[in-house]
Amino acid sequence: MADEADVIVVGGGLAGLVAATEIADAGRRVIVVEQEGAQSLGGQAFWSFGGLFLVDSVEQRRLSIKDSYELALQDWMGTAGFDRDDDLWPRRWAEAYVGFATGEKRSWLRAMGHRIFPVVGWAERGGYDAMGHGNSVPRFHVTWGTGPGIVEPFERRARAAEASGRLSFRFRHRVDALSITNGAVDGVSGAILEPSPVERGQSSSRTVVGQFSLRAQAVIVASGGIGGNHDLVRQNWPQRLGAPPKFMISGVPEHVDGRMIGITEGAGARLINRDRMWHYVEGIRNWSPIWPRHGIRILPGPSSMWFDARGTRLPAPLFPGSDTLGQLQYIMSTGYDYSWFVLTQSIIKKEFALSGSEQNPDLTGKSWRMTLKRATNKGAPAPVEAFKQHGADFIVRDNLADLVSAMNALSGDNLLNHDHIRAQIEARDREIANAYVKDAQVMNLHNARRYIGDRLIRTARPHRILDPAHGPLIAVKLNILTRKTLGGFETDLDGRVFGNDGKIIAGLYAAGEASGFGGGGMHGYRSLEGTFLGGCLFSGRNAGRAAAKSVT
Repeated sequence: MADEADVIVVGGGLAGLVAATEIADAGRRVIVVEQEGAQSLGGQAFWSFGGLFLVDSVEQRRLSIKDSYELALQDWMGTAGFDRDDDLWPRRWAEAYVGFATGEKRSWLRAMGHRIFPVVGWAERGGYDAMGHGNSVPRFHVTWGTGPGIVEPFERRARAAEASGRLSFRFRHRVDALSITNGAVDGVSGAILEPSPVERGQSSSRTVVGQFSLRAQAVIVASGGIGGNHDLVRQNWPQRLGAPPKFMISGVPEHVDGRMIGITEGAGARLINRDRMWHYVEGIRNWSPIWPRHGIRILPGPSSMWFDARGTRLPAPLFPGSDTLGQLQYIMSTGYDYSWFVLTQSIIKKEFALSGSEQNPDLTGKSWRMTLKRATNKGAPAPVEAFKQHGADFIVRDNLADLVSAMNALSGDNLLNHDHIRAQIEARDREIANAYVKDAQVMNLHNARRYIGDRLIRTARPHRILDPAHGPLIAVKLNILTRKTLGGFETDLDGRVFGNDGKIIAGLYAAGEASGFGGGGMHGYRSLEGTFLGGCLFSGRNAGRAAAKSVT
């Protein structure tokens, strides 16, 4: 296997690992080429919260959640909003993926030792009509072990294949070109980078110490997206979301730079829906960063009041946890690229979670004792309290006047008027004690507490924001956080890549974020959440199995 294999996989993230292990299990020889070191195996999946979109699962049924393929597909299509000629294959991938999430996805993972936390989360709740954006029911299944727990089965399979000689890793190998012979992709070439023993996620050296060339009958591009490259994010920013943010923080390391996407497109692959992207609006600067501009996303419950940079409450249904891109579009329409949460200590201790494996040591470490404290602790989880104490975007005060003054000082824009904010909070507080209300966010809060999962660990008991018994008051400055590329290389259901002439490029496959998680954008304009890791699993599996069958 020195310089040749049956299949080459570019990228050692989750999609690449899944594809490579499927190829090896089929008895084929596979080389995984990865520009980072062995410490980064698993890519962005390792850093994730480990959420998976499942439909009509055992966990849902135990919580009396009634779900079905038909309901999930209705939610997916209402969320995706497919409206382009280019959406033919993305739509087919969406239908197939929802079938996978309803069918064998859970059992396939479980057979490898994967386990799920029993309380199902309710992400992207929408708030429009039944055919609009959002999950009608809770579907966000958290991996027991978070991101590392989803990577581990595939890393284990890959290491076993490596020991048997069917799989070879080429770490610190950066692909610079695809080789094409008679119209078929048959290898890769590029630079060997010097060893760089940095910690996972940190920026590694780009010093070149050699060159390489590898040959194979098929190449799978599973190189990820563009979230670490802010220049590319701004270049592809859609006009429908307003002007690109002047300030952004990064939800992914610096090496998620989109470089391989440009190389593959230059080789003739058809890239579609490049203006579709998924960025979060609840980003906070990491007080202990691992990579440049490192940001963390708040996973909020439904109670925090949300104000734009001018101090006006976001309109219905743009409440915490409802519609990420709707919120992004509104925030950018204000002329500013930040917004504010205002909440209480009672809310933060029950409703704030932080996305990322490193921010959830209880779930990541598989500690039931620590996890149970989420429901019983008097304070917020330790990582949240650390951000409240050290985070540059957190403000804690005992009264609203001091809080607003500190918010103005932090932003430097001096846009917030104390009386304007107080009037909106007091109006909301007058409604909170009633069972029957007209405030849509308060109705949303009551609806959330009807679900036992939210009532136990995700939703604070309704109370007045200005009630001193629930203080102190907390404000959080929220930044735009880059994350996922929803467009990608157009592929058929086997992951085979189309060229610009509309024909399949022989020998070339794509999986994961590079393929828009399948087809060039199976999410359409929006995600239902828990679908990114699942998209890596499904597209990596399809591409790996198809590539293995194609070689002789």
